[in-house]
Amino acid sequence: MSQPSHLKTICYRGFAHGPKLLVLGAVHGNEVCGTRAIERICNEIDAGLLSISCGMVTFVPITNPLAYIRQQRAGDRNLNRNLRSTGVPQDFEDKLANALCPLLESHDVLLDLHSFHTGGEPFAMLGPANNRGELEPFDKACEEEALARRLGPRRIVEGWLDTYARGVKKRTANASASERANMLSTDPAYGVGTTEYMRSRGGYAITLECGQHAAAEAPEVAYQAIKNSLAHLGLSPLKPPAARADLEVLKISEVIDRNHPEDSFVRAWASFDRVMVGELIGSRHDGSEVRAERDGYILFPNPNALPGNEWFYFADLSARTVDGVPASAR
Repeated sequence: MSQPSHLKTICYRGFAHGPKLLVLGAVHGNEVCGTRAIERICNEIDAGLLSISCGMVTFVPITNPLAYIRQQRAGDRNLNRNLRSTGVPQDFEDKLANALCPLLESHDVLLDLHSFHTGGEPFAMLGPANNRGELEPFDKACEEEALARRLGPRRIVEGWLDTYARGVKKRTANASASERANMLSTDPAYGVGTTEYMRSRGGYAITLECGQHAAAEAPEVAYQAIKNSLAHLGLSPLKPPAARADLEVLKISEVIDRNHPEDSFVRAWASFDRVMVGELIGSRHDGSEVRAERDGYILFPNPNALPGNEWFYFADLSARTVDGVPASAR
């Protein structure tokens, strides 16, 4: 089968002025909860059961069609890393990025719907607090936090890009990955995906992890998040969603790569499993142990990660106040 040659988008424009929302499904081809939720929402709009009265909403039900056809995370590589336009595309995702990046730039807000490999509770991923730093300068944290509180899930995670900046320093010494994968994963922009790109162009964005890939409830989490976003942003005359006050806020602090195919976990970890200082997490192929350096949480464990790629993340409780709710509200 030849590679896909286009990106399907579905756009609804209200008659009144308003913000421009972009909703993505299947950025990773085996994460289809967003695709199913978008199909459901579009059917309701087309049937007259839901209206878009202000602004604009654009849906991309299958953001990576090659990965979706193959029913796997990536086509040639992970679309949600090193996302940027390029004049000389090297792989399918480079070609796709040349279509996706201008689409991101033409919108104000992004809701990116994902799922994860192992079990766990849905959560939203936030960008940084407002700052003028070099890594990820940002001035729309208030708007982003307000949306995150109204999507549905209580868990919020922050700290993605600065964790990757630290991870890159370690990754540069690892020659286990393929030449192409190693080049990408050691690029300073490796951590830039859809949401980071959106923020870099003046918008704001939420990644919503809706549950485990095959969880029956994940499409419902995604569907409700879309409706809540439409209502919160005023695009649809739906009742505004209530803001959650029982937040649990975590901060990603470290990414640990899998260095060898025989690196293995000591047990089947799930996202947000708590670990205590000194607890054994896994072992390397050479017999060395990977233990928790302090109390914290396991996030995104992937026992089948390719060498040179993310094996799991370590997260700590965050002290951040989100939309006026202190982190202690758990």
